[in-house]
Amino acid sequence: MLKIALYYLLAINLFTFLIFGIDKRKAQKNRWRIPESTLIGLAIFGGSVGAILGMQLFHHKTLVKKFSIGIPIILFLQIIVGSILLYSL
Repeated sequence: MLKIALYYLLAINLFTFLIFGIDKRKAQKNRWRIPESTLIGLAIFGGSVGAILGMQLFHHKTLVKKFSIGIPIILFLQIIVGSILLYSL
């Protein structure tokens, strides 16, 4: 079960990172953008590390408060929940 969870986290974070990069590229070309709710949703569903890395590497959404403050809060809460789940095993 732990192995599946780790594979899931790896996949969702890689996907989230790529989506942040794609959205940045679309922003630069004035094209249709990925909704902010999708970007935040990916972070909520486990992609918060990928979101933070994407924000930093692509310099994307770093000035938007709900991302610069919200995504680290999501990560913090995920660490707490993950720790509780691991401790209860």
